[in-house]
Amino acid sequence: MLNSASYILVVRDSLVSILTPFKNSAIYLEECLDSIIAQSYQNWELIMVNDHSSDHGAQIARAYSEADPRIQVFQNDESGIIPALRLAFRKSKGQFLTRMDSDDIMMPDKLMLMTEQLTQNGRGHLALGLVKYFSEYGISDGYQKYEKWLNLLTLAGDNYSEIYKECVIPSPCWMAYRDDFIKCGGFEPDRYPEDYDLTFRFYENNLKCLPSSKLLHQWRDYPERTSRNHIHYAQNYFLEIKTHYFLKLNYDRSRPLTIWGAGFKGKKVASLLLENQVPFHWICDNPKKIGKSIYDQPMLPFEALDQLNNPQSIITVANSKAQEEIRRHLNKLKMKSMIDYFFFC
Repeated sequence: MLNSASYILVVRDSLVSILTPFKNSAIYLEECLDSIIAQSYQNWELIMVNDHSSDHGAQIARAYSEADPRIQVFQNDESGIIPALRLAFRKSKGQFLTRMDSDDIMMPDKLMLMTEQLTQNGRGHLALGLVKYFSEYGISDGYQKYEKWLNLLTLAGDNYSEIYKECVIPSPCWMAYRDDFIKCGGFEPDRYPEDYDLTFRFYENNLKCLPSSKLLHQWRDYPERTSRNHIHYAQNYFLEIKTHYFLKLNYDRSRPLTIWGAGFKGKKVASLLLENQVPFHWICDNPKKIGKSIYDQPMLPFEALDQLNNPQSIITVANSKAQEEIRRHLNKLKMKSMIDYFFFC
């Protein structure tokens, strides 16, 4: 353990690299940059990469860079957020790495609190914080539920427990040691959504999520937001990532596999399993579908699960009440989440 004097010295001497791609966010960029400059922790560098903005964001970024040598601005020679993040990482030098969205706001102690957590706990950990959506247009019910769900996981540091439901680590509110980040593969995979893919690689490499009860990041929502509009953030991409990592990290090939649900998500997961030549049983509660076949796979009633020997289950049923009924049923069978069953929605 570090004594208080050496601990303070280590924290102050640790450079934090903030990686920030930006594209057409000029209207919000100054507020974002001002929140970084106002941080109580001042030993940081901001690596900004312009991903072919058509607004005046590049001029704003350059003006801030000229006024503050800690801010560097580069042009993305390729196109897209993954190449922009790769470039930002190559230009960075910090012992600690974090990412920031160019339309969001940091709370004043964000970098200090995250750096303190990592310094106290050492490598192999991931610093997180609570997030809050804000918008002049109002926050939708879906985003409010996501914020509450995500923050409850972060309060306990139990983020990976529901990793197959949604992205459990907000892309602009994590911090890691540089060598841990490199161990996880950095921004190398060309797999979207890039933040969800990175979250799975944190999980794969067993970076432990540190609990946090502090609001550290304000997440802006607006109609033009990339995650609302870009094809890379469509539901089918999420299902492809979930299936990819399930087969890689959690699937036990010695056990029978079942899919619960025959809606859009169930059909997409089934098609991905068939592409990977993974056998499965398909369960649903729709009497009109039971006994029929989809993709040449017979649809079975829930009771069929009881006839299988030690199965694993992927749950694609979206209805929250139905999910709770399924969870209770599986718990009665003494099955455990993230070992025997996995909620994909």
